[in-house]
Amino acid sequence: MRLFIKYMVSIRCISAVKKILKDCHIQPENTHLGEIEIPDSTDKEKIALLQAKLLAVGFELMEDKKAQMIEKTINVIIDMIHNQEDGPKMNYSEYIIQKIHFDYTYISNVFSHLKGMTIQHFIILHKIERIKELIIYNELTISEIAWKMNYSSAAHLSNQFKKMTGLSPSTFKALKIRFRTPIENLGNESIHSASLQAAN
Repeated sequence: MRLFIKYMVSIRCISAVKKILKDCHIQPENTHLGEIEIPDSTDKEKIALLQAKLLAVGFELMEDKKAQMIEKTINVIIDMIHNQEDGPKMNYSEYIIQKIHFDYTYISNVFSHLKGMTIQHFIILHKIERIKELIIYNELTISEIAWKMNYSSAAHLSNQFKKMTGLSPSTFKALKIRFRTPIENLGNESIHSASLQAAN
């Protein structure tokens, strides 16, 4: 049985969900960003308990098929930008189609309707946040970051970074306090940051 979980967007979130599953005496068959697979034989009482414990820490089981598709799209984008050492060297729309197995126009229309922004804007938000992280690490030059993040040039990256943040990458790097946004909050109209108390 496959269950989709909203706001399960990071490795720490996966750890938190695994702990909740253990507390509910449910052995997952697979656990990925935004989804888990549990035995088909899992009884309704355990699923109800799982749902209650997930809600208590800010997660949410999803039943709506369109919402599930969009949550899967979100997790593909997050994994593509934040977790892969080097992003896919292909068009982002092609990559999403490859992973989601739906027509991109359909995904895009549903995404815009449910999230209130385009997929492209959501991708840019996450790219900017990843760029901030790479700047703070101070291991790569702006040109190297541009290549890693699939920008055509350092100038292209710098222009988009300044447009989104109001700062150039060099100014951001020089700041003593470098503002960042948790990835689970990027693109949310209201803050739905999943508490990770269950991971502690």
